[in-house]
This record gives sequence, C-alpha cells and structure tokens, in this order.
Amino acid sequence: MTLYTDSIFLTNEIEGFRTCRDQRSTAVNTMTALFCEQGYIDVWYHNAMLRINAGELFLRIPDFSYQLGPYEMSPDFKFYQVTIDARVYEKVMYEHMRIEPNWYAKQEYVKAHPTFKFNEASREFFMTYFHLLTLQLQDHQTEYRRQILMLIARSAAMEMLNYMDKLAIITPSFEGRISVNHSDYTFREFTRILQQYPHEREVQWYAAKLGITPKYLSEICKDRSGKSASEWIADITVTEIKHYLTHTTMPIREIARIMEFPNASFFCQYTKKHTGLTPNHLRKQKKES
Repeated sequence: MTLYTDSIFLTNEIEGFRTCRDQRSTAVNTMTALFCEQGYIDVWYHNAMLRINAGELFLRIPDFSYQLGPYEMSPDFKFYQVTIDARVYEKVMYEHMRIEPNWYAKQEYVKAHPTFKFNEASREFFMTYFHLLTLQLQDHQTEYRRQILMLIARSAAMEMLNYMDKLAIITPSFEGRISVNHSDYTFREFTRILQQYPHEREVQWYAAKLGITPKYLSEICKDRSGKSASEWIADITVTEIKHYLTHTTMPIREIARIMEFPNASFFCQYTKKHTGLTPNHLRKQKKES
C-alpha cells in the first residue's frame, strides 16, 4: 500500500519505499519515520552505514548535514514508513516551541541517535497513527482532510517527544552536553530568541541580540536549515497571523496591534506580500474550507 499527497508519503511496500527514496527522502526538505517490522535495512546516514533492525524506529529530521545515501535491505525486510514535507514538520515543531522547553535538544539528539528500540506499547502507538493516516489518505471525500492530517501529525510529534521523556534521555543538563560548533549554537540561540520575541521582524534586531552581522546570521540559518533568517522570521510571523485570523474573531486592527505592526494598513500589506491574500480573504478562505 502506497498513498501520498504533495506533503505526505505513506508506504509499506518495497516499490513505494524506492519511489519515495528516489523522489523525496534523500532531499533535505523531508522528515521520515520508518518502523522496521521484520528483517533489517542498512542505510548510509551522516557519513556512516546505519543498520535498522526489527523492532526499531528510524527518525530522520530535515537537515543539510544528515542526508541519506545508498541502502541495502534483507530479503525478509518488512516496514511501515511515513515521510512528510519539511514545511509540515516545521509548522508542527513551531507549535511545540512554546510548550516544549527541550525541543531543540531533543531534535539534536534524534539527529545524532536516529534509531529507537520499540516495546509493544510504542509499536501500538506508531501503528495507530499509521492507520489513522491511511484512513485519511484513502478518504478523498473528506472536506477537512488537510486539517485532520495536520492534527494527526501534531499528535504523533507530541507522542514522539513524550516517548523520549520516558526514555529519560533528556535531562536538565542535556543541552549543556550537546556537542555543537559555533554555527549550531548560533542557530539554536536564534530559534530560542525567535520563540521569545515572535513579533520582532527585523533580521538586524536578532543579529544584534546575537552579536553578529545580519549577513552572517542569514548564512548560518541557510546552512543549518536551507532557509534564511528573514524566511524564518516571515514563516513564524505568517503562522501567527493565520492563527489569529482563523482561530479568533478579533478585528484586523486589534490583531495588528497585538502583533506590534505600526497600523492595520501595514499589517494588511505584510499579509498580502507573504501569503498572496489579504487578511479578510484568509479569514474567508478558512470559513469556506
């Protein structure tokens, strides 16, 4: 069975695995969760061959430094795989930034230690989410399909973070033990400050907080995530705008004030520039979807 949309790819077939590998998984703009049910698969990951054995989950988070290469599987290899677009992953994780204090540490841990041994309960959770995604992808008549898929993805991400807590791999001192270079540290600090001050929209402001030039900050962001600092800022600002427009009935003027825009007119111009729609059209589009 292989099912997919433009932002999600789900399969438990060898041919589907190969198709996904050729078209999506080797790129830096996807996130993959693969559960090995039987046999094993060897995958070239971050300059080394990694073996994923039966009963293990492999998680690959979007990153230029952690790309996938050639693979070789056992004759009896059976698996379940979900691959999602990095934009979906970023949206889900951004929502967690505000409630999950160790989100960055956990993300870095997964990059360095991408396989997890599942017990029966963990396997059941994974298969439940896989089944829910399957049902939604098969139902083409669902009006709220995209929204439901996002909710399932968010729930699965929370379950993953909860599972890591149960493993006790993240302790209060864990972040201090993460081996990072200057670029890693700067990018982590940028995302932390972005979380604290989501309404600041100038790259220069964040660069000044970090004590570096705006150009250098953008270069670091581009290298670590494929997006510039201004793109990160715009993405998070647009996410905030959409939240207020689709989850509240606040007047446009009030939303502009809360988000610290100089006036409603500037807020409307910003929204149109970054989404292609005016605030009123975005709100109307949500009601009609």
